[in-house]
Amino acid sequence: MTTAQQTSADIGEAPAPRLPAPEPLAGPDIEEADLADGFLAGDEACLEAAHRRWGPLVYALARRSLGDAKEAEDVTQLVFFAAWRGRSGFAPGRGTLPGWLMGITRRKIADALSARTRRTELVAAAGARLLLVAPDEAVSPEGAIDRVVLADELARLPAPQRRVLNLAFYDDLTQTQIAELTGWPLGTVKSHARRGLHRLARRLGTDERVDCAA
Repeated sequence: MTTAQQTSADIGEAPAPRLPAPEPLAGPDIEEADLADGFLAGDEACLEAAHRRWGPLVYALARRSLGDAKEAEDVTQLVFFAAWRGRSGFAPGRGTLPGWLMGITRRKIADALSARTRRTELVAAAGARLLLVAPDEAVSPEGAIDRVVLADELARLPAPQRRVLNLAFYDDLTQTQIAELTGWPLGTVKSHARRGLHRLARRLGTDERVDCAA
């Protein structure tokens, strides 16, 4: 499921039709003013024409800002989905349709960067939890980790890594306590923790390194 479809599902509305990958037109097939009027009136043909005409520009801006082709594709879809749903907010008297689309693009790029930062923070919080040496120093997992995201990703880990991280996150145990409970050497526990966190980092889409050596 794409990001745009997930967003529409979360709010309980039917998603806008998935648009094809943007391809520049050889030449304008409709005057910009007429396209804008049709778009504002809810003409889906004008939505598709706007996507063909300005989709490449939206994609290029997102690609340059995010440095990731897949994220840029998702942002492009989100921009036109948001524009279509919020088309009543477009006022031709205050600016052009492409200018309005660029404003939405900048906001969606900012949202994508914020989501990326959040994923990085999730992994950093997980690593910090494993480096704690005493239970009374622990930060509540509920306050540090998004359980919905984390539970799904933990389920994909190899069993030893999943067990170590589950004991750390949900049973609030330190690495030493995990070693005592499992009977594994402390070095083995640290190794499983490190590998598990690195896998989480990759799956959550962040390049941040997590140091679990302590």
